Amino acid sequence: MAGTLIDYRVEKGVAIFELNDPPANTYTYEMNRELDDCILRARMDDEVHVIVLRGSGEKFFSAGANIKMLSEVTPQFKYYFCLHANETMSRLEQTPKLVIAALNGHTVGGGLEIALAADIRIALKGAGKWGLPEVSLGVLPGTGGTQRLSRLVGKTKSIELMVEGGLHDFEKALQLGLVNYVWPAEEDGKKWWDRVMEYAWSFCPPNKASKAVGRIKRAVQSGWEIPIESGLALERELQQQLFQSEDAKEGLAAYNDGKRKAEFTGR
Repeated sequence: MAGTLIDYRVEKGVAIFELNDPPANTYTYEMNRELDDCILRARMDDEVHVIVLRGSGEKFFSAGANIKMLSEVTPQFKYYFCLHANETMSRLEQTPKLVIAALNGHTVGGGLEIALAADIRIALKGAGKWGLPEVSLGVLPGTGGTQRLSRLVGKTKSIELMVEGGLHDFEKALQLGLVNYVWPAEEDGKKWWDRVMEYAWSFCPPNKASKAVGRIKRAVQSGWEIPIESGLALERELQQQLFQSEDAKEGLAAYNDGKRKAEFTGR
């Protein structure tokens, strides 16, 4: 199904959100509303097990917020725009399905902030730069950047990256632990996007118990922000949900049989 600004499609259990506002896939309130809708649609679809975000075209994942739009609206609109973006990114982060950001081009400003709300980030080698250069506009990264970047790379390094406002290659992001993988355009006869999709499918049934994958994600994302005693209680509750699942019964039975691979269904 195609939206105006985000193309949504499902391929074998993977929902693909493609940011599509050329030339730089910058986002507006309208795009964020579509993104919010896509997140809810994928969350509520039992046939969707993994979400992949990418940018349309070959040059940009996203260059962030549409500066022209921001220059034309009131300060109050800007405040509510950032609030809605925060809520949308939190909804993505808290959805109990694995979210992969496929960084196929420049990932700058709010574009990086979208990627930071994903669980795993895979970059295309040589495809572009990343960074949070908002300081050059006299503002700060206002849709989660100051909070999520610091949680990933630490306070000192995140402050350095944001106050200097530089742009960097994806190899540096890999060194910092900001991205999980940097893959070339083609390797061993496989194109980058095909590898991304193969990776996403590896977390879908029958390969993996996608419900367990999603609950692991939820335990970490939610548990990270609360005291460890509360986090452990959350972990127990999620584990109890999984113990009651068909996939847990199948996984334990296959292990006890000792001679077969589990065939998961996502239920």
